[in-house]
This record gives sequence, C-alpha cells and structure tokens, in this order.
Amino acid sequence: MGRTITAAVLDKCGNNPRPYATHTPLRLAELSLDDPRPGELLIRIDAAGLCHSDLSVVNGDRPRPMPMAIGHEATGIIEALGSPDDAHFAIGDRVVLAFLPACGECVRCQSGEGYMCANGAASNGAGRLLGGGCRLHEHGDDVNHHLGVSAFATHAVVDRRSAVKIDRDIPSEIAALFGCAVLTGVGAVMNSAKVRPGESVVIYGLGGVGLAALLGALASAAVPIVTVDPSAEKRAIAATLGAVAVDPVEAAEVIKQTIPDGPDVVIETVGKAVVLQEGYRLARRGGRIVTVGLPNPAERFDIAAVSLVAEGKTLIGSYMGSSIPARDIPRYISLWRAGRLPVETLLTSVSPLSEINGLLDALAEGRAVRQIVRP
Repeated sequence: MGRTITAAVLDKCGNNPRPYATHTPLRLAELSLDDPRPGELLIRIDAAGLCHSDLSVVNGDRPRPMPMAIGHEATGIIEALGSPDDAHFAIGDRVVLAFLPACGECVRCQSGEGYMCANGAASNGAGRLLGGGCRLHEHGDDVNHHLGVSAFATHAVVDRRSAVKIDRDIPSEIAALFGCAVLTGVGAVMNSAKVRPGESVVIYGLGGVGLAALLGALASAAVPIVTVDPSAEKRAIAATLGAVAVDPVEAAEVIKQTIPDGPDVVIETVGKAVVLQEGYRLARRGGRIVTVGLPNPAERFDIAAVSLVAEGKTLIGSYMGSSIPARDIPRYISLWRAGRLPVETLLTSVSPLSEINGLLDALAEGRAVRQIVRP
C-alpha cells in the first residue's frame, strides 16, 4: 500500500556549483515509499544530522548512483514492522539508525567484524537496501537509498539491522549524533586505535567526527591531546574541552613541542591524503595512525615503504569507527549519561529540512560541526 513522503533528493553527483543555497542541488520531493518487507522497519524520522559524507555525495568525492534520497545519521520512531512477530522491535520504539547494515552471514560478520560486512557495503554502494531493491519511487522510477537510510525525509524504510533501539528520554537532536559522528569518531579512538590512559593523541580535523574523537580520547584518559583545524571557532571548542588546539600552519611545531617523541596515536578525520601523510610522518616510532576521513578516490598516499618496518608504525583504516552499532551505541550512550561523553558539544544548530541547501554551504565552508535537520 505504501505512503507519500517528503525527502531531499539529489539528481546529480558532483559538478554542483556553490553556493548551494542558490543552486539548490537538493530538492524536496514527494516520493512514494513502499511498506516495509519482512525484516524491515518503517521509521518516522525525528532528527537527522548533516555529515561530510552527505556533502561528499553532493560534491562528487563519494560517487553514488543517482537520483538518491540522501542522509544517513538519524533517529526516529518505529511506525510499522515488516515482520509483525519481531521479537526485538515494537511499534513506538525509538531507534538510532546506523549507516552499514551487517548481514550477519558473511565471513567478516562471522568473524565479529560487522563494520566490514561485504553484503552491507555492496547494497550501500548500489543504493539498495540489504534485502534488495529500492523502497523509494518517484513517478514510477526508483530513487536510490543513501547508506541504507535516506534520513533527510519524513519517513524511511530500513533494514532492521540498520536500527538500534534506545531509550525514549534521549533528546532526538542528541540521539541522532550517535548514528555516525559518535559511532565513527569515538569508535576510531576506542575500537580502532584502542587508546590507553596516558597515551598522547593528535587529531586532525574538528568536524563532527573529529570532535567526537576528541570526546573519545578524553573519555579514554589520553594526555596530552593536540587537535588541528583551520577554524578558530572549532579550536575554541576543543580548547574548552581541554585539548591543545592549533592551526594547521603551526601544527607540526606545536606537536613537536608538546609531544617531543611524537604522538602515540594520530587520528585523521579530514579526508585528505596530504593530511594523512603529515600525521604519519609526525607519529612516534611504533605509533598508530588511524584514518577515518573519506578522500576523493583519485587521491594517493605516499610513504617510504621501509618506514613500516624500520619505524614500526601501524597504519589503520577505520570505517564506522570499527564499531558494532548494537554493542557500541548503548555503550556510548551510557558514557554520555555519566557525563563522560558530552555529545551536546557537537551540536551547532537545529533547522527545518527546507533549509538543507544552506546548511550544506555552512558545512562546506567549515562554519558548522553538526547541524540537525527536522522534517
């Protein structure tokens, strides 16, 4: 039977001129949304965060099939179950949506590495749900899903493996942030780097993921922590939280002064190969370099191959913070409740979905950390 919803649709990946507020690459469209199939959920979206991964689809750094209803970091309420006898979810449950559904059946899932799920990655890349096909349509044509979520909308149908049930009392604008920024940034520190108390950490980039990584490093008792970002406003936030916050121009010198032997851990969230290369160079002998950002596929990373052995450094790729959403989202929420993970510091603004293109400009210009949109 389905229903009609409103969603932000992107028709062209890349070559979208700025300012986005003027050229409006995202259009609000009325789409038909199918009923959830067995193993799927119908979600009424309450809040969705605008992330660089969304911007990367708009500017072409992250090629995706078009047209696509984008948005992947969100929270909402279950309004219908594709499997009425679902033993875990019920109508009225609040959920956080995770952007990689783990099938539970592939080798990586069976090995406890659901964040590397081959089937989930394939369905995301094709713009389909994990169960196959699209549930979104416009004038009879399919509209692709963004990372199995398509959250900039009034409603979404998602695979049940994309949803994590949480308590109803968490404010929706905070709950949404756990689906990507916190999951990725805190996970990069706690799961990928496995930062230990007293270790030194350098974080490049203070967007939503970078600031979340800072929160994770603080919660892990890392010291000292140096953060690098060109935005004075973002550096001020980091300094207030207790980090040494520096501009990229002076970063190398300040890092050497603050951590003479080089940092134990480097977290790169910018998505630029040149930044990753700099972080690798500055890390101490035996240091761990974790890269979280998503560079343009054309970028290449150049290091002296011998350094991997001679300097004993470890280069770690971290997708979704090496997180298992069903395990880690409740864990991070517990840290937030205990005051050890002040996620609210990531929140820049709350705006209606109608302002989505202007919000893209603020993100692209580095004027925002996490902007929440409400349908």
